Amino acid sequence: MTWLLIEDRGRVRTITLNRPERKNAIPPDGWTELREAFMSFEESAQRVLVITGAGGAFSSGADLDPERVERNVVAARRRMKVVGAAATALNRLTKPTLAVVDGVAAGAGMNLALGCDLVIATSRARFTEIFVKRGLTVDFGGSWLLPRLVGLQRAKELALTGRIVEAEEACAIGLVLEVVELENLAKRVDDLTAALAAGAPVAQMFAKQSLNRAFGVSFAQALNDEGQSQAMCLTSEDAAEGVAAFLEKRATRFTGK
Repeated sequence: MTWLLIEDRGRVRTITLNRPERKNAIPPDGWTELREAFMSFEESAQRVLVITGAGGAFSSGADLDPERVERNVVAARRRMKVVGAAATALNRLTKPTLAVVDGVAAGAGMNLALGCDLVIATSRARFTEIFVKRGLTVDFGGSWLLPRLVGLQRAKELALTGRIVEAEEACAIGLVLEVVELENLAKRVDDLTAALAAGAPVAQMFAKQSLNRAFGVSFAQALNDEGQSQAMCLTSEDAAEGVAAFLEKRATRFTGK
């Protein structure tokens, strides 16, 4: 049984982490599979990626098998480059991504969720940057993601204590977009992915790029980047379709051209 289940339904691809007996911990060799799954989605016809976990958990993070933990710095650095490659592949996706979190999201599992564009959670979801409690530091992009979502001081508190954040607090501090009761989750995911899939692909790509860069560029550079991106959008077939659909009072049919 594969630990990654991939299902396409319409314009939505769902990747399910499927090791419920280990709370969907990512196996030592699983990072390359994750990276390849992200890259495959980017090249696919699907418009939205959903990442979730099986069996009432999202992911407990890396599966730290004591017999396979690296004790050599050079070898450990080599392994971490593989982890980083998976995080990079997720970050570079040009199409919308949605994490659906039920149960625990810990360590790299938490940062896998935060690496998505949007995160929704059930009321029984809980998050923890548990690394420090294992003698480890934050990885899978958490040091970059956390301050952008919750601010520097709160990011430090979460990383330095490794405390558990329950769903409602996660929503209040910006880790999560919204909290949904389990019985309403499937419908909410369907509604949200439908809205994301209906967007203009090129416009979404540029919006993601500019927002991800927002904390690293000046206002002047942001305006310059917006100008270049908007010029390309204005001359696209999708922009013409958007205007036509508005005037004809009908739903848009974007093609990404």
